[in-house]
Order: sequence, then structure tokens, then C-alpha cells
Amino acid sequence: MSKFALLKCAILASAAFPATALLAQEAPEAEDTGGLTDIVVTAERRSENLQKVPVSVGVASGDDLRTFQSGGDDTLLALSGRIPSLYAETTTGRIFPRFYIRGLGNIDFYLGASQPVSIIQDDVVLEHVVLKSNPVYDVAQVEVLRGPQGSLFGRNTTAGIIKFDTIRPSQQLQGRASASFGSFNTATLDAGIGGAIVPDKLAFRISTLIQHRDDYIDNVFAGTSADGTVTPKKNAMGGFDDRNVRAQLLFTPTESVSILGSAHARWYDGTSTLFLRNALRKGSNDVSDVSRTRVSYDEADNNPQGYDTYGGSINATYEFGSVALTSITAYETTSGYSRGDTDGGAAADFGGIGFGQSQGQIRDLDQITQEVRLASTGDGDFKWQVGGMYFDSRDTTDFYQRAFFLTTAARNPNNWVRLRNVNTSWALFGQASYRVAPNVTITAGARETEDTKKTRLLKTADTAAGVVTYRGRTDVRLSDTKLSWDISALYEASPDVSLYARVARGFRGPTIQGRSAVFNADFTTADSETILSWEAGIKTSLFDNTLRLNATAFTWRVDDIQLNGNDSNGNGVLFNADKADAYGFEADAEWRPVPNLSLTAGLSLLHTEIKDDEVYAQVCALSGVIVCTVEDPTIKVGANTFAQIDGNPLPNAPKYNLNVAARYDLPVGDDGKVFIATDWNVQGYTNFVLYETPEFTSKGNFEGGLKLGYVGGDGAYEVALFARNITNEKNLKGVIENYMAAVLNEPRIIGVSLTGKLR
Repeated sequence: MSKFALLKCAILASAAFPATALLAQEAPEAEDTGGLTDIVVTAERRSENLQKVPVSVGVASGDDLRTFQSGGDDTLLALSGRIPSLYAETTTGRIFPRFYIRGLGNIDFYLGASQPVSIIQDDVVLEHVVLKSNPVYDVAQVEVLRGPQGSLFGRNTTAGIIKFDTIRPSQQLQGRASASFGSFNTATLDAGIGGAIVPDKLAFRISTLIQHRDDYIDNVFAGTSADGTVTPKKNAMGGFDDRNVRAQLLFTPTESVSILGSAHARWYDGTSTLFLRNALRKGSNDVSDVSRTRVSYDEADNNPQGYDTYGGSINATYEFGSVALTSITAYETTSGYSRGDTDGGAAADFGGIGFGQSQGQIRDLDQITQEVRLASTGDGDFKWQVGGMYFDSRDTTDFYQRAFFLTTAARNPNNWVRLRNVNTSWALFGQASYRVAPNVTITAGARETEDTKKTRLLKTADTAAGVVTYRGRTDVRLSDTKLSWDISALYEASPDVSLYARVARGFRGPTIQGRSAVFNADFTTADSETILSWEAGIKTSLFDNTLRLNATAFTWRVDDIQLNGNDSNGNGVLFNADKADAYGFEADAEWRPVPNLSLTAGLSLLHTEIKDDEVYAQVCALSGVIVCTVEDPTIKVGANTFAQIDGNPLPNAPKYNLNVAARYDLPVGDDGKVFIATDWNVQGYTNFVLYETPEFTSKGNFEGGLKLGYVGGDGAYEVALFARNITNEKNLKGVIENYMAAVLNEPRIIGVSLTGKLR
């Protein structure tokens, strides 16, 4: 039986649950009472009402996330633009998402790249870019903590944290399932079930996510391939199989002891990102006539990629008196590869200029983390927590270039490098909050962190005859120790209105880019960057708790900001600029003006600016010819052209993002309702590179979703029709500069879904 047949059987099995055992789960329903429910977050490592937390936190429920991913979207990228100030994209497929919060991120596609946004899944920090791609499923809630979070979570972060909390085991038998089937045989099953094994002592939960899509993109190249790629080929790429499972055991031998063990696995096979050569024409960013179902690739075996990832954690808490001691021990490992036609087309179609392909392969990666935290319990005026964190990540990674794969006389079996990367970090942290007056609380935290990175070149890219031509460094070590801190004040003006202000300092440790050795170029490095961020906001619950409106204004400065450009081979180059400044505004709203109608909206406004009149970035060039329209002042250094980027916006920092959603329920009979729900996202001007051009930008990108369904049996089940990217918009999401290549968003997916919950 094929993998797809197994997935269809699983979806049919979920549909076969008795109606009395199902409860609609997908979209937030408008309560008949018309009131809003409280949102509880753990932004400060304790459960608190969102409205009383002095941090800007964007929240998405697990139901929201499952709605977004019903069309087969990557579970992480699906959040992009749906939470104010959060943006995400990829140019390396589903195994390498890149995240940006308030404009801060990293466009580097190097497998060892450092990112200023941290991913926390079930209290475990995931640092390597492949681990950050671990799908999220059976999720209870997603929290986006905007701004530096240097005190409490995992590693330091200058941009913010995306925190995923999955549904934990409970003593009650509980289960939920969301299944969908749509265009291109896209199928998704997200489910979890659990309950007591030994009453009051031992509970379990098993969760799974299975996603499938058929290959639907034709490779129409009909010429000769130099590496044996089979062409032309119908339905050659675009599909994926993403299979995930997680098991949790919760042991509570006494009321004061809780031990949660969790283990997970992922088996993924799919297609790396497709670059579409010359989709961009000089002077224009219009991609409306570019096909998303046809490519012409002469090499790279139709862009395969695959990764297997395993991990587990033990989260143990012991409460004694008014204090709780928590230990979180975790291990993650992954291995796999991603291969792609990096010129985005067949060079024969472009005068024989620009052959290119590459493959990145992680032979082995091991991440170990250990956190110990001692915290006060209870609801007194004074709350505190102190702890320590140790982080250790080690990987062996290979990078292969085109000549390695050739089957012609030009083949070079030595055209690859092997790197050994080690990243270790330790930190001591503490935080305290004190209610200095009945309606005023002051919170302060600090973290001392040492971060060390080492990269060793184990194999050089030699000639076919085995002659070593590399003359750069083979062993680089960078280390830094810095203090991060934050101070905030919360003023509860009334039970329905809170005001807060926060200032925070964070840092991102030094970074090494070793992949350049595959081109016989020396490593590039970047020193630590530090951020000082200021923000002030208001959190309200208005009109008899029918409107929740939270808004924040912020400004930040990053000194020695780490940036990434490209060299003449299209390889990432690390460097520091003097600083970057930003200011902006973000707001979240949820409104239920009348019973059965729910409206939500989010808005972010952002201005970013690089400030360094002595820093330059190499521009788009192919065979010495500038192929795009550079609007910045340029200089020549040898045969290469560089643009001055002083005053430019940061890459992938949209000037605005607007998301809106609505749902209306129409009661039918005594126990049913028909509903219609829609959600839309609009993205403002976004520059994809460091220098400014009309080609490598987007403006006004938008996507919408629609869902029409029926909830029956007094909330026992939901069946629905849905559409993602309902207008089939073609949005530019990324570029490969020297080939004027475009990366586009996903096409329209139309399908059916069934969701439910075991009572």
C-alpha cells in the first residue's frame, strides 16, 4: 500500500468516528453569549492573563493554525502575516523556514546560519535551522513574544520568540482530529488522543501530523542533461510527504511531583524550493505571467530533499512549600539533504550561461540542552525565578557543487567540502516582579550568557586530480560573553484597561559562514550584535468584554548588526554594519459585536533603516553583467560591483502587514449551525535584498481563505468546504539575484475538511 493510500485510510478512519464523539475544532466560533474568553499565556514562564503581561504577545490558537494549514501549508510558514510583526519565508523548502519579528531576521540560506528569532517547542529551544523546521501539530496555542527576550527563554534573541505549546496528557480521555483533502491530492491529518493509564498517576497522549501532496509541476526541458537528470518529465516535483509522531507520558506520583516525558520523530521527503529563472525582467517585479506548474531544469535530479529528525525531552517539576524546582533536559538529532537547480532553469535556454546546482547535507546533528529553574509559586505581590541554561549543538555538514554531480568528462568527484560545527552556550538568569501598589507592578530580569562557535574544515574542495587549492582558514573559533536585561512596568488603570512600558537589551553571539570554502573562498564571520528596544502599549477589554484591543508602539537600535549578502558565486557573505534603527506599531483586535459574529484583525507598521555609510553589498551580476536596476550609489572593486546600503530598509521587513478574519454562525434547528469564515492578509512594500531595486521587491501581496461548513449534533462534528489562496494570487516571496529568479507562493488549494474532538 502506498504512503498516500495509507494517509487516505487514516483520514477516512477519522471520518468514521461516531458523530456523538466529535466536536468542531477548526475555526473560532462566535459564542452565543457574545463575550470573549480570557487568553492565558506563559510569556513569563508562568500562566497569566494576556491582558496583565507587560510584554507584547501575539497569540494564535491551535484551531487557527490548523485552519491555515488545511491546504497543506507548512505548519510554521502558515503563521506569516497572521500575527502582527511576524513574517516568515524560505528559499530552501520545508526544511529551512526563516523568521522575522519587527523586521529582524536573517536571509542567509547557509545550513549553519544563526537567526535572531528563537523557536521554542514545549519549553525546548530549537536552534539549528533544520530543527526549527520541525512541524507543529496537536497544538494548544502559539505565542509570539515580540522584542528581545534575553531573561527567561533558552538562548538570547534580539528579535523575539515563537513559542509552541502542544496539548499535554490529562487524566480525562481526550482526543481531537482535523483532516482535509484538496487540490493536487493534498491531504492533511492532524490528530491527538490521550487519557489515564493509571488514574491520578500516569497519563499519555499520542499525536500525529501527516501531510501529502502529489508532484504537480512538469519539467519541460527536452535537451541534454550533464548530470543524468531525467527530462522532460511530467509531474516531476512540487510534492511532499511529511510524517510526524509524538508520544507523551505524564507521571504524577504525588501532588508535588510532575514528570513529563516526550519523544517525537519526523520523516520528510519533498521538493526543495523552485527558483524560476528570468521570471523577473529588468525594471519590473511583475510575475503575473509566470507559470507555477512548469519549469525547465536541466540538472539537480528535479530538486529532491529529505530529512529524518528525532528528539525527546524530560520536563520534571518538584514543588516544595511556595517554591517549584523545574528541570528540562532535551536531545534533538537530524540528518538529511536538499539538492537544487540553483540557476533556476536550463542554461541552454539562456545562451549556455549560468549552469548551477548545489546540495547541502547534514551527516549528523546532535543538540543537547539542559535548563534548571527555581521559581516562586502562588499569587503574592512578589514573584521571582532564577536558573541556568546549558546548550550544546554539534553537526557534520557537507556542501556539494555542480561538478561533483556531472556524468561528463568535466566531473570533479572532489568538488565538495565537509565542515564540523560546534556551538556551546551557558547562561545564568533571574527575574523578579513586585506589585509596588495595588495597580502597579514592576518586573526586571537579567541573563549572563557565554556563546561560543567553532567551525573546522575537514575536507577541502580539491581539483579532480586531488590537488588542494584552498588557501583560507580551516579552523575558526569565536566567543563572546554579554549581559542581557529587561525592565517593565504594568499599570492597571481599571479592570478593563492596562498600560505597560518595557525596555530590553539583548544580544546575538558571533557567527561563522563556512560554506564559502566550497568555492575555495575563506570563511566569513560576523561579531556579536546587541539590541536596545523600547516599547509602550495598552491592553483593553471593552464594551462588556466584547472587544479586546491591544496595541504597542516600539523603537529599537541594533549595534553591529549582522547582515548577509552574496559574493560572485551567489554564496552568502557575513559582515557587520554599524547599526540599524527601527520604529513601528502593532495592534491585535478581537470583536464580537453581536452574538454568532466574530471579527479579528491585526496590523503592524514598520520602518527599518541600515545606518553605515561605509558598508556595501555586492549587486546582481551574471558573467560580469549587472542584470538588475540598482538604485543605490555603486562602486567597483576589481570585476565586482557593490552598492552602498546606508539608509536602506532591512530585507524581508514589510512596511505594513494587515490581517483580518471573520466568522458568522447561523443556527439551524436545535443542535446545528451553518457557518461561513474568511481570512485575509495584505503585505506592504518589502525589499528582499540589502540594496534597492524595482525588481527585488514586492508591494501589496495578498492572500485569502474561505470556509463554508456545518456544525451538527450540538457541536458534535464539523464538515466544511475550504479554499486557501482563493484568488490564486501569484506573490513574489523571494529572489535569486544573479539569475533574476523568482520564488512564488503556493497556488490555490480547494478541498473538504472534517474536524472533531473526542469527548
